[in-house]
Amino acid sequence: MATITPSTPTNVTPSSKLSMRKINRPRWRRQVRYIYLRFLRLQGTPEQLARGMASGIFSGCFPLFGFQTIIGVAVATVLRGNRLMAAAATWVSNPFTYVPIFAFNYQVGHWLLGGTAAPAFDDLDTLRSWMDMGSDVSIRLMLGSTVVGAVAGVASYFAGLPLIRRVRSQQLARQQAKLEQS
Repeated sequence: MATITPSTPTNVTPSSKLSMRKINRPRWRRQVRYIYLRFLRLQGTPEQLARGMASGIFSGCFPLFGFQTIIGVAVATVLRGNRLMAAAATWVSNPFTYVPIFAFNYQVGHWLLGGTAAPAFDDLDTLRSWMDMGSDVSIRLMLGSTVVGAVAGVASYFAGLPLIRRVRSQQLARQQAKLEQS
């Protein structure tokens, strides 16, 4: 019985090894890199991108699952921000951050409206009484979401604007360096 041994090509150069590694790179890594590069190359001025980011973060603070992206794009349209950036920024609230964000928003709304102490969820009776409060909880949560969203949106605009400008200037410097080398 003959044994088959894998043969390595004798004409393998370091550059062909590099290209072989690129070919063997997992597909998901290429897709993530593509999305990252597309995100870096978003069209618009830094101010438009920052307004889009602020719009998305604002709408991401609301507990309106499924509508956050629509609201973010609508707010970005009104503010003349980048709509794609707004849609991406709504992911500030995701399955990993829902509970902490909305619990914080509820506490802010509770603090603003005052009233009795918020129930602790240590037994089923307390959970049932919390569910019976219905509109009171909804009003506190929406008020807290509005305040937290407004503060987070404004803060993200002023924090994101210099960052976007710096990334854009670095991209421009790289492009100019490539042109000078040609």
